[in-house]
Amino acid sequence: MKVKALVLDIDGTVTNSRKEITPATKAEIHDALERGHKCVLASGRPAFGMRRYEQELELKRYGGYLLSHNGARVAACGTGEVVFRKALPLALVPGLYEFAAENGCGLATHLEDTVISAFAPDRYVSWEAHINEMPVRQVEDFPAFVDFDIFKCFMTAEDERAAQLEKKLRAQYGDALAVYRSEPYFIEIVPKGVDKGESLGRLMEHIGIAREDVVCCGDGFNDISMLRYAGVGVAMGNAQQEVRDAADYVTASNDEDGLVQVIRKFVCAAT
Repeated sequence: MKVKALVLDIDGTVTNSRKEITPATKAEIHDALERGHKCVLASGRPAFGMRRYEQELELKRYGGYLLSHNGARVAACGTGEVVFRKALPLALVPGLYEFAAENGCGLATHLEDTVISAFAPDRYVSWEAHINEMPVRQVEDFPAFVDFDIFKCFMTAEDERAAQLEKKLRAQYGDALAVYRSEPYFIEIVPKGVDKGESLGRLMEHIGIAREDVVCCGDGFNDISMLRYAGVGVAMGNAQQEVRDAADYVTASNDEDGLVQVIRKFVCAAT
């Protein structure tokens, strides 16, 4: 039997609109795991914010993996082995802080189980903390406070402004950082060369699964790189059009158990 890697974004993909994994989706994922296939959760979330779903899917038991911070850190669920990590250059944090202050947008990062906010949290920073079940801590001097390894900063703004700020950030920091949106209002800032597709390639090489045996599912802009990397790239029915255009296959939405048909068609069909 060929072992397949089922790679799943969390928000808008493995979870429905209520941030829950439905019984049908969970059962289908467990069926794939029982057959010996591997599951990777690949998210812009920090590892702490992925633990709930790691536990729900019993990925420690089945030997799954967490690809967090959009690929800046990849670790094994069972052993805790860190397969790959790349921290954001701290020398760039003051400039990012100045950019956010000048443009009146949110700026935050993660410290273990806490969201660290440079300014009074806007509704998007508060939402990020809520979905990850983490408190928000506003700090007075963000650049001075951030003296520890971070894998991602994020900026927040209304959709249209976020699109403009994304372009400005790329123009200013494109040589040193990777900048893209996971949601229309959410700008991800990670080390240069880091994205879900690149880190997934490193992980598959590490565990010995060929690219053609990788099935990736996602709905956000930050999922495009892994959909293009995969043997089969799947966009959820609720995905942005740009994501759908990058996919090999479009399934039903996350509120219609879209993953069920994907797993049956591309993962478990031959086992």
